[in-house]
Amino acid sequence: MKLTFSKKKIDDLAATYTRVRLLEEDKSVRRLVRENGVETLEIGAGKGADMNQRRFIILCRSIVQAAKQQKKRKIALDFSQTPFVFKNLKDISPERLSELAAENFEMANFEFTVFKTRPKDGFMQVEEIVLCSPSTKAIEAAAKKGQAVGEAVNACRALSNTPGGDMTPRRLAKAAKESVTGLPVTVTTLGRAQMQKLGMGALLGVAVGSSEEPTFTIMEYKGAAGKPIVLAGKGITFDSGGLNLKPTNSIYEMHMDMSGASAVIHTVALAARLKLKKHVIGLIPAAENMPSGSATRPGDVLRSLSGKTIEVLNTDAEGRLVLADALTYAKRFSPAVVVDAATLTGAAHVALGDYASGLLTRDDKLADTLTTLGEEAGDYVWRLPMWDEYELHQGSVRRSCKRYPWFRALWRRNRRRYVFVAVCKGA
Repeated sequence: MKLTFSKKKIDDLAATYTRVRLLEEDKSVRRLVRENGVETLEIGAGKGADMNQRRFIILCRSIVQAAKQQKKRKIALDFSQTPFVFKNLKDISPERLSELAAENFEMANFEFTVFKTRPKDGFMQVEEIVLCSPSTKAIEAAAKKGQAVGEAVNACRALSNTPGGDMTPRRLAKAAKESVTGLPVTVTTLGRAQMQKLGMGALLGVAVGSSEEPTFTIMEYKGAAGKPIVLAGKGITFDSGGLNLKPTNSIYEMHMDMSGASAVIHTVALAARLKLKKHVIGLIPAAENMPSGSATRPGDVLRSLSGKTIEVLNTDAEGRLVLADALTYAKRFSPAVVVDAATLTGAAHVALGDYASGLLTRDDKLADTLTTLGEEAGDYVWRLPMWDEYELHQGSVRRSCKRYPWFRALWRRNRRRYVFVAVCKGA
C-alpha cells in the first residue's frame, strides 16, 4: 500500500480519490456520499471525549475496512479537519499517532489470497492513502516506521495461514532465511542428525511420527553488544495431536500451530530492518506432530536437551516438548531475557477470547513492560497467575486417581481446569 503526505488541500485532489470524513457520530455510521462528481466516505468516530489510544487504533483500522467495503482503492483524509478526534490524545506525540495510523492502515488492508483465484479487477485492497494533514519530516519518518511494523505483522499472518502441506519444517526454515535477505542477520538451521548429536530428544520425539524432517533454526541480529534478547517460537507446522488425535472440530487450522515461530521470524527481521540497537536472537524449533507407526506413544519417556527425562502422558502436549529444548538451548547465550511465543492451549482462548494473549511470568517488571507495550500496539496481553499452588505434578494426579475413587471423580469433573494449570507451569 502506498502511503503519501500531500501539501495540497484535500479538496484540490483529483476526483479519483475518495475523501474520508470523520464524524462525531456513532461508530456504526459508514456511508458513501456523492456530490459534484466527488465521493466522500463518512465514518462515525464516536465522541471526541471518549477517544483514547485504543479507540484511535480501532478507528484507523475501520477507515481502511470501510474503504474496502465500498470498493475504494484510493482514499484521502485530512486529520486536521477533525480536531475532536485528538482532543483527548494530547499526551501522545504527533509522531507516535502517525506511526500508529500507518501501522494499522497496513494491518487492516491484509487479506490472505495466495491460494485464491485472482479476480479480473484484482483483489479488493486499498492501494493508496493520501494524508493532507500538515506534517514534518519526523511525522513522515514515523509513518514509514509504522508501515514497516504493519508489513511485518502481515508477513507473520501470511506465514501462519499457509497450509501445513505447503509449510513444512524445512520450508519454515527456508522462509526464515528468505525473510532476512539483504539484512545483517545470520541464520543457521540444524537438521535431525545435528539435533541428535546435541541431545534434543524432546523435539525429536515430537517429530518422529512424521515423514517431514524437523529443523531447529537460529537467527541472530547483533545491533548492539551485550546480552541478547532471546525469542523462542513454537514451530509445529501441523498439529494432529499425535496418537492422542484431536477431534474433528479441533484439528482444523492446526497448520497455524507455528504462529509463534512466524512471529519470532519476522520480529528478528523487523529489528534488523529498523536498525534497532539491540542484540536479538530467534530460536525456531519446527516439527510436525503426526500419528503413525513410529510416533511417540503416551507413556513413552523422552530425554530432553537439559538431560532431564519427560514422560509423555498426552502426545498433544507437543508444544511444551519442543519449547523445552529451545529454552534449554537459549541458556548458552546467557540472555538478558527470554520470551517464548506459542499457541499452547485452547484453554487460554476460553479464558481470554479473541483479543488478548495469555502472559505467564514471575518477573513483575517484565510483565508490566509487556503489558504496556501490548496496550500501545493494540495487541493486548493479560497476565495469568503462576502461584506456587499450581505446581501440580501429573504423576501425583495419576497415583491419586488410582488410589482414591473420590479424587478420580473430582479429576474427571475438573480436567479442563487442571490441564490449564499444567500449561501455566509448562509455559
